[in-house]
Amino acid sequence: MPNLKDYQPTSHQLQVLQTASEFAYNIWESRTISCQTFLRSYPLDQTLTRQQIDDLIQDYTLDDNYQLADEPKVMSGLRHLRNLLMMRWIWQDALGDIELEQLTDELSEFADGCILFAKDYTYGQLITQYGQPTFINAKGNKQTDSMAIMAMGKLGAHELNLSSDIDLVFIHQARGETDGDKAKGTRSIDNKRFMTRLGQGIIKLLDNNTADGFVFRVDMRLRPWGDGSDLAIHLSALQKYFSNHGRAWERFAWLKARVVGQVESSFYRDLQAMIKPFVFRYYVDYSAFSALREMKSLIQNQVAQREDLDNIKLGAGGIRDIEFIVQAFQLIYGGRHQQLQVKSCLQAMQALSQLKYLKLPTYEKLQAAYRFLRRLEHGIQAINDQQTQRLPQDEFWQHNLATTLGFTDWQALLLTLNEHREQVNVPFERMVTERKVATQEDTSIVPAKLDEQIAQLDTVLSEQNREQLEAFWQSKMIVNLSPEARARLDAAYPIILHALLAHQKQQQLANKALPRLITLLEAISRRSIYLVMIAENPNATVELIPMLSASPWIAGELARYPVLLDTFLQQRYRHLPDKPELRDILRQRLLRVEPDDEEELLSVLRLFKKNQVLAVAASDVLAERPIMKVSDSLTYIAAVVLEAALERGFSELVKRYGYPIGKGGDPVTEADCGFAIIGYGKLGGLELSYSSDLDLVFLHQIQEQGMTTGETSVSGMKFAARLAQKLMTYLNTQTRDGRAYEIDMRLRPSGNAGMMVVSCHAFETYQLSKAWAWEHQALVRARAICGDKRVTTNFCDIRREVLSLPRTLDEVRVEVTSMRLKMQKHLGTSEREQEKGKFHLKQDAGGIVDIEFLAQFAVLAYSHHYPSLTKWSDNVRIFEEMALLEIWDTQICQDLTDAYLRIRAATHQLALSEQSLLVDETLWVDTRALVQDQWQRLMGGSDDGYTNEGTN
Repeated sequence: MPNLKDYQPTSHQLQVLQTASEFAYNIWESRTISCQTFLRSYPLDQTLTRQQIDDLIQDYTLDDNYQLADEPKVMSGLRHLRNLLMMRWIWQDALGDIELEQLTDELSEFADGCILFAKDYTYGQLITQYGQPTFINAKGNKQTDSMAIMAMGKLGAHELNLSSDIDLVFIHQARGETDGDKAKGTRSIDNKRFMTRLGQGIIKLLDNNTADGFVFRVDMRLRPWGDGSDLAIHLSALQKYFSNHGRAWERFAWLKARVVGQVESSFYRDLQAMIKPFVFRYYVDYSAFSALREMKSLIQNQVAQREDLDNIKLGAGGIRDIEFIVQAFQLIYGGRHQQLQVKSCLQAMQALSQLKYLKLPTYEKLQAAYRFLRRLEHGIQAINDQQTQRLPQDEFWQHNLATTLGFTDWQALLLTLNEHREQVNVPFERMVTERKVATQEDTSIVPAKLDEQIAQLDTVLSEQNREQLEAFWQSKMIVNLSPEARARLDAAYPIILHALLAHQKQQQLANKALPRLITLLEAISRRSIYLVMIAENPNATVELIPMLSASPWIAGELARYPVLLDTFLQQRYRHLPDKPELRDILRQRLLRVEPDDEEELLSVLRLFKKNQVLAVAASDVLAERPIMKVSDSLTYIAAVVLEAALERGFSELVKRYGYPIGKGGDPVTEADCGFAIIGYGKLGGLELSYSSDLDLVFLHQIQEQGMTTGETSVSGMKFAARLAQKLMTYLNTQTRDGRAYEIDMRLRPSGNAGMMVVSCHAFETYQLSKAWAWEHQALVRARAICGDKRVTTNFCDIRREVLSLPRTLDEVRVEVTSMRLKMQKHLGTSEREQEKGKFHLKQDAGGIVDIEFLAQFAVLAYSHHYPSLTKWSDNVRIFEEMALLEIWDTQICQDLTDAYLRIRAATHQLALSEQSLLVDETLWVDTRALVQDQWQRLMGGSDDGYTNEGTN
C-alpha cells in the first residue's frame, strides 16, 4: 500500500480549495488525516459509481463490531460521510476535474442512496414494533403495503446542486393495518400511521441538524395538499387529487417526479398510469397557454417586486427562467413527442432543438447560460455550504469566486453573467406572449396623434387637474428617469390618455380619478415594469379610472404596493376565487419560501392577502357584487391565510422540538396537529369588511405536561403557547408590506389576563362556570376556522352546549339590554354630533349593533328549546332560522335582514371611500326607525330606546 504522503494534495490544489470554499477548507483543516485517508481511496481525478456510494453509506453506518449502528451513530456517520463527499465535490468542481452532469449525478445518487438507507433502517425498526403493513388487494388477498418515495424537482431530474434541499413525496398502496401480534411483542396500527412514522423517520435521519450537521434538507411541500396534510398519501387518494384538484403549476412539479429505488412492478405501473396523463396531454395542450401565461406573469411580478439582480436563480434571466421556457414546451408538446418526456433540463432542451421548437442559436445560448449559471450556483453555495443563489456581497468572496471560475476580476464575471441573462431574457419574454390591443367602439375617442389626445383631455379636465398633470411631467422625478423608464412611461401614456378619454362624458369621474392616477404613476415610474403592464393591458386600464375615482382606499393601496396592480390589470376581479381556489393560490406562492425564511413568508402572506382583497374591492366597485358575496370572499381570504400560518408555524416548531403528545397518548401529526383557531366577531359571522381585524381564540388538545418527541423537547403547554405566539408574529407583525391582519385576542377566556391558548377542557369549564353573559353573546358569533378536526368538533360541541343552556327570556333581555346600554354609552355618537344630525351606522340606537344583539338574544333565549338555532354564527341565517321555526314573524325577520344588509353595504362603501361611519341622520330615518321599532317590539320600550323589561 502506498504511503499516505503519496496522496498529499499539492500546494496549488490546497490554494484552490481555500479560495473556493471556507466550508470545505475547514473540513480539511480540522480532519486532515481522515480527509487524506478518504482521498487515497477516492482520488480527486476519479468519478464515483453508485456501487461505491452505496458501499460508503454502509461503511459509515456500522459500529465497531461491523454491525448496523444505533440511531445516533447512524446519524453521525451519515453526516461525516456527507461532509467528506461535499469537500471532495467542491474541490473537484473548483479544480475543473468534474463535469456539471457528473457532479449533479453523483450528488443525486448519494441522495438516493441515503434516502433508501433511511427508508430501510426506519422500516426495520417499525416492523419490530407494529409488524408488516398490509392491505386487501383487488383479488381479495392480503398483500404487504409498500412506500414509493417520489423524488421531485432537481433530485427527480438528477440535477442536485451542491447545497440543494430534496423535495420528496411519500406514496403507499392502500388503506389497511399492520399484522402486529401482542403475543409476539408487536401491536397493530393502521397503514396511514405506519407510513407517517416511516416518513418521519426518514426525515429525521436526513434532515435533523445535529452537532455534525445534516445530510439533506428535506422539503415535503410538493405533496398533495402541501403542509398540514398527511405525510404519506395512498394511491386512490392521489388519483382523486390529480382528477379533482391538480393545478397547472403542479404539472410542472410532477414533470420531474421519479421513484427513488425499486418498488413492486404493479405498484410502479399504477403510479406511472396516474402521473403521466396528469403531466402530459395526448395532444398539443393549448389549454396550458393561459395557465403558463399566468405563471410567467407571476415570475415577472416577483422579479419586479424583488428588484433582485443578485439572485442568479430568481432574478431576470436566471435559472428559473430557463427552466420555465423548457418546461412550458414540455407541458404543451410532451404528449405528442415522447422525446420531451425527460426530466433533465439539458436533455429536454436538446430534444426541443432537435424537434425545431427551439432554433439552434437559441438552444446554444440557453444551454450555455444554463451551464454557466449552474456552475456559478455551485461556486456560490460552496463558499459556506448555504442553500443560496445570491451573489456574495463581500469583496473578498467576490474576488475568490471570480478566481475560482477563471475570471480575472469580479467585473469580468458580472459582464459574462449579464450577457447570459440577456440571452435568456429574450426567449423568456417571447414565451406564451399575448399582446393586447385597445378596443373601443367609438373610434373618435382614440385620436391618431398624441397631441390630439392631449388637447381633447384638456377639454375634460378641470383647471386644477390640468396644472397638476403639467406639474407631474415637469417634476424632478420624471425628468431624472432612466432612458428605459422614460421610454416605458412614454409608451404607456397614450394608453392612459385613452383610458381617461373613454370616460370623458363623465367629467367628474375623470377629474376625481386624475390626482390619484398621478400619485400611482409617481409610485411606479421608477419601477417601470408596471408601466409595461399598463401598456400591455389597455382595455383593463380603462377600468382603472372608475376604480380610482370610486375609492381612495384602493388608489392608496395601489400606490403603496404597486405589485397589486397586476391583480387589477389581469382583471382577476371578474372571477372571485372560492375557498379551495384561494387555498391553492396561496399554496403555490408559499411553495418556494424556504422553511427558515420568515421574512419572505411574511411578505408572501401579506401580498396574497392584499392582492385578493383588492380583487374583491374591484369586483365590489365595478361588478357591484352583493354584500354577502363580498363578505364571504373577504372571510375566505382570512381563513386561508390563517390555515397557511398555522401549517407553517406548526411545521417550524416540530422541526425544533418534535411532535407534542396528543390527547390519546400518541404524537400528533401534521393533519391532526392538536391545535385549532376559532374566529369570533366578523370573522366568525362571515361578515369581514376591508379593514376588519380578526378576533381569535386558540384551543388545543395536547397533553400539557407531556414532552415533545424531538431531541430538544419542551412541554406540550409550552409548544402550544409558542405556536400561538408564532401565529401572532406571522399575522400581526408590521413589515414594509404592512400587517397581514390586526389580531384581537381579548375574547379568549379571562381576556387579556388569560392564557394565549387554552385546552378544550379549560375552555368548556370557563364557559360553563365563569364566563359572563356577554361572553356567551360573543360565542353566538364564534366559528371554528381551521386546525385539528377533533379540536374544532369539540369546540362546536361546547358552543352548542353553552348556547343551549336553559335561560329565561327576561334574564336574557336584561343581560343583552344592559350590555347594549354600556356599548352605546362608550361608543355611540356624542351629544354634540347628535345635535348636528349625525348618526353612527354601527353604534347608535337603530344601527347595526342593535340588529346583531337581536340575533344574539334570539339564540341565547330560544336555543334550549330549538337547538337548530346554534348551527349558525351569522345574523342572516339566524333570522332565517327564527322565521323557519316561527318563533318570530317572518316579516320581522325579513325586515331585520334587509336593514342589516343595507347598513352593511353602506359600511363597505364608506370603508372604500375612507369615510367615517358617522353619517347624515336624515338619510337613514326609515331604516333606523324600523330597527328601533323591532327592538322595542322584541325587547320592550323606554324613553332612551332600551329597557330592562319587555313582553314576549
